[in-house]
Order: sequence, then C-alpha cells, then structure tokens
Amino acid sequence: MGIKKEPSKGQIRAFLGEGTEFEGLLHFDGTVRVDGMFKGEVRSNDCLIIGETGFVEGEIMVGHLIVMGAFKGNVKAANKIEVLSTGRITGTISSPMLMVQEGGVLDGNIAMKGADEQAAAKIVSLHEARQETSAAKQS
Repeated sequence: MGIKKEPSKGQIRAFLGEGTEFEGLLHFDGTVRVDGMFKGEVRSNDCLIIGETGFVEGEIMVGHLIVMGAFKGNVKAANKIEVLSTGRITGTISSPMLMVQEGGVLDGNIAMKGADEQAAAKIVSLHEARQETSAAKQS
C-alpha cells in the first residue's frame, strides 16, 4: 500500500477536519484545507484546498483553489484552479488557468478571463522588444 502524496502548496495554516461543519465567512492568509463541510463565503489571496472528504458550498474568491472533494457555487481564482481526479465542481468558475485531472468533474460555466489579457500583454511586450532591437540596429 502506497502513501498518498498531498499537494505541496506551503504550510497549512488552518484545517477544518473530516466530520466538522462550519457556516459563515472565512478570510485567511496562507493555505487552508477543508476536509469537513463549509457553507458560506471564502476570501483570500492565497490557497484553499478542499480535501477528498471536504464539501464547500457558497462563494469563493481566492488566489489558488485545489479541489479533491466537492464544491458547489461560484468561484473566482486570481491565479489557478486545479480539479484533481477525485474532485467535483458544480457551478460557475472564473480563473486565468484551469487544470482538470482525468476523473475530475466540472458541471457548470467556465470563464477564463485574464488568460487573454496575459497573452495580449506578452504579445505587446514581444512587439515592443522587436521594435527596440530594430531601432538599436539602425543606430
């Protein structure tokens, strides 16, 4: 029997264990893991991990979301959303990056706003660099 490897996202600063239930507003810095049930609103610039036995329902606005359990509601991630093979999201998600492992489930709407803006910024930067190079060669 092998040891299951946890996602490496820094030290977990808070943990809602299996069999626990909480309802309300969760605001945090660092990484928080939910293996119990949480209903309400989550706000952070950092990472929320929903463990395999975790269930979160409500509104999430975080930097990075990792789903191994279940989430129902609306989520906005500033950086990335990961749905692992045991994860399930039902609702609306918005993030510039999305990764879904084989077996992971998404049922809802997806908006990848920010990805186009990042790509456009890279194209503009590349274009400006080429212009600077051309101007330097002509001098």
